[in-house]
Amino acid sequence: MFSGIKIGMAKERKSYPSDVSDEEWAFCAPYLTLMKEDAPQRQHPLRELCNGLRWFVRAGCPWRMMPNDLPPWPAVQQQTRRWVRARCFEHMAHDLRMVLRLAAGKNAAPSAAILDSRTLQSTPESGGRAGFDGAKKRKGSKVHAAVDTLGHLLALKVTAADEQDRAQVGALAQALQAATGENVELAYVDQGYTGEKPAQAAQAHGLRLEVVKHPEAKHGFVLLPRRWVVERTFAWAARFRRLARDYERLADTLAAYHWLALAILLLHALFAQSA
Repeated sequence: MFSGIKIGMAKERKSYPSDVSDEEWAFCAPYLTLMKEDAPQRQHPLRELCNGLRWFVRAGCPWRMMPNDLPPWPAVQQQTRRWVRARCFEHMAHDLRMVLRLAAGKNAAPSAAILDSRTLQSTPESGGRAGFDGAKKRKGSKVHAAVDTLGHLLALKVTAADEQDRAQVGALAQALQAATGENVELAYVDQGYTGEKPAQAAQAHGLRLEVVKHPEAKHGFVLLPRRWVVERTFAWAARFRRLARDYERLADTLAAYHWLALAILLLHALFAQSA
């Protein structure tokens, strides 16, 4: 049975599966509160704006198709832009990563990472910045990611799909070292990162690349050591329909929704452990 959720003073609605729980909101609220809760310009409860965004990213629909029992879509969209500019979802995901690593008996900062990318099909909204990925035979955007050995996101960069993976090593290495306090020493990569230039770009940030090669005789799906972890992270993100394709006009919005999706999943994992 769905529980009632109060909106404002009197109105109630039935909850959605994407709604933030009381425990999750207690964790999220400090990251998302950019001004006082009772600020005169606030017309909708901040928690309901968060619920609206979570529903939107999970459902993958256009803004104007949001249900009428959630705050109006312009209000959710405007608040989302504020959160994106403040990098709220990224900060939340980093702190959740450290908490879950400690809970798993590991150091808060990882010493190893995995780099990879995924290509998202473009849409009319994102087509202006799209490129053609010759390997995937797809026009769109490429999401370059670095994760730890548990699959938790460390760094993220969005480019056109025709950008080479090896050209992003320097930016990813710099970002992941900033997120981990220069603690990462080794990064596992696939054969798309071979060559002197990516190795040198990684070395400039104290990182050594280790290429995990495919077996010479490959038949069907092959589970590669270490490398499968980042593929699982991409699969986690793909559970959110808004991330099934590149629907965003701005690259930073696409990146922020990836951080949000991973933060939501880490929140579920955190409070499932404490239940």
